[in-house]
Amino acid sequence: MSAPPLVEAFGLEKRFAIARPWLARLADRGRGRFVHAVAGVDLAVPRGRTLALVGESGCGKSTLARLLVGLLLPSAGRIRFDGRDLDLRLGRRAWAPVRRRIQMIFQDPYASLDPRWRVADILAEPLEAFGLVRSRGERRERVEELLRQVGLSPADGQKYPHEFSGGQRQRISIARALASRPDFLVCDEPTSALDVSVQAQILNLMKQLQEELDLTYLFISHDLAVVSVMADVVGVMYLGRIVELAPSKELFLRPRHPYTRLLLDTVREPGRRGRLPLAGEVPSPIDPPPGCAFHPRCPWASARCRGERPELEPVGEAHAVACHGVEEGRLPDPRGAPVSSPCAAP
Repeated sequence: MSAPPLVEAFGLEKRFAIARPWLARLADRGRGRFVHAVAGVDLAVPRGRTLALVGESGCGKSTLARLLVGLLLPSAGRIRFDGRDLDLRLGRRAWAPVRRRIQMIFQDPYASLDPRWRVADILAEPLEAFGLVRSRGERRERVEELLRQVGLSPADGQKYPHEFSGGQRQRISIARALASRPDFLVCDEPTSALDVSVQAQILNLMKQLQEELDLTYLFISHDLAVVSVMADVVGVMYLGRIVELAPSKELFLRPRHPYTRLLLDTVREPGRRGRLPLAGEVPSPIDPPPGCAFHPRCPWASARCRGERPELEPVGEAHAVACHGVEEGRLPDPRGAPVSSPCAAP
């Protein structure tokens, strides 16, 4: 993308230790076992654009999102925000200079809002935490402005979250994220808990806010139709790694990686697939397979795929794929039918 990156990650990893009985640890001579949730991710989110992450449940999308906002600390790798390297050895203190500029919209609007607080207090909390208001009058004006910004009434500030529908609650969550005037918003499946008609309204609102406020989004979803509406760039994740990265239109029209083709085949009309069926399940992140993690499910896997891990390599001007088959030209023509969205385009 022509826009400079606002957020960059280099070799980002996250491992979670597995708690086991002491006898099992003794048998392994103290060697621990880990879940490799994120296994060496490099990415850049262009300023003012939307990078979407897609993949099956458990592939590491949400863990990567939490690493990029500082809710989790990485096991390895580094993060750069607006050209500044964050010294992650400092732990949570590394995020202090950029905390106001990074916010997150969570998946479940029913669980992410405190039911004991009025909406006005929910929206005022980040204003006071970051010292953005100096008086009660200024606080009230800013809360009312936020409510109008997301299509709600200033009078709604006196209500509790349970008095709103799911779509209205997500609007409140968006308003809370905007309170600190952030530059970077991580959206972790923000429409998955909503009806399709309400999804369209929320997506239109997010696109409108992005244009008005020059926001940068990391958008996480398992719904490819939603991603086709929102994303400028799409990263496909599999077992903790990005296996394909491309502009949205390019990826949906010409997917390269076998896993991306599998995902797109799940939303295309059966008569238009014309691809080999892919079977099997996602391997365990505790004991991932050697070589390419996708090779147990790939009909084009070779001996090289089973023994050598592919790296993300460019296959065009702005397209990158981690696949030996693509590199060697062993895969059939990837052209396919575009994905249609059930949501109204903004």
